[in-house]
Amino acid sequence: MTDTMRRAVSEIAAPVLPRNCTFEAPDWAILARHWYPIALVRDLGARPLSAKLLDEPLALYRAGDEIVVATDICPHRGVPLSMGSQVPEGVVCAYHGLRFGSEGRCVHVPAHPDRGIPARLQLKTYPAVERYGLIWTCLLPSEEAPAICPMPHWDEPEFQQIVCPTIDIFGFAGRQMEGFLDVAHFAFVHTDTFGDANNAVVPAYLPKEHNHGFDVEYWSSVGNYPIGVTDRGRPGFEWLRHFNCHLPFTATLEIHFPDAARLVIMNAASPVSARVTRLFAPIARNFDTDLPVQDVYDFNLRVFEEDKAIVEAQMPECLPLDPAMEAHIPADRSSMAYRKGLRAMGLSRFFIS
Repeated sequence: MTDTMRRAVSEIAAPVLPRNCTFEAPDWAILARHWYPIALVRDLGARPLSAKLLDEPLALYRAGDEIVVATDICPHRGVPLSMGSQVPEGVVCAYHGLRFGSEGRCVHVPAHPDRGIPARLQLKTYPAVERYGLIWTCLLPSEEAPAICPMPHWDEPEFQQIVCPTIDIFGFAGRQMEGFLDVAHFAFVHTDTFGDANNAVVPAYLPKEHNHGFDVEYWSSVGNYPIGVTDRGRPGFEWLRHFNCHLPFTATLEIHFPDAARLVIMNAASPVSARVTRLFAPIARNFDTDLPVQDVYDFNLRVFEEDKAIVEAQMPECLPLDPAMEAHIPADRSSMAYRKGLRAMGLSRFFIS
């Protein structure tokens, strides 16, 4: 095969990048093969939703019992479908009333109700999966695409399922994920929520790699009750925090409370762009299930807003994958394992944002 033919084949195989893409093309192609949440299931129904993933504008609507995820543009005259209206069988474009139903098919053109519908009016669609109260999609699906991150205890009857409202962070998903995995910042960033300013020592821990990332079991005397709660602790209790990092931007944290109580938090950092992250955080717990869910929303918002302020201030904005580009301390073992995993995926040396 000649060099010209190789280039032609490469160009055919290369994915079409979104307009004004903020990622380097090879990085985008790698990231687009993974699953990300783009909306809460409970928000979909009364109207179509707009979302953005890896710079790709998306519209979500219901067609009967089916959730449709499509590029957020009507193929007729380019108006966002998310501006339209939800009807039982699909979505109606706000400009000319074209109706789109199951699998993104155009099923009605009001201006020409008796004529055939051109194939070019078919929407470009993506797979949709409901899991953990979230709608997940993948922009470059394939049989080799990694599975959605598992969440411990979610389907167990004694556990309460809580789907927190989303949080937008004006920073890179990799920076946010690294902060979630970090165990040395509690005493400095979270002193208004659960951290202890007088307990900053990080005991030794060791990440263990698996097929989709790595696990960390981290024992600590730092509690996880909100500041001011004094009647639930136990002197000398060692808290086990079990992190499961699922590359590239999802992780779960299972916290072992006294008396076999468990709290599981999923941190799903959905990359809206290289500079904006939408954080999804479903929670499962088997205690305090009679307390108002709004209290859980409020407390977790405070925690994530503490992290948000740090992520939005970090420089560089991107996540350097070359170990020589930033200094490190022993408490950074999770961070180093995370960056190593991203390098192994083939992402760029300096994860450009």
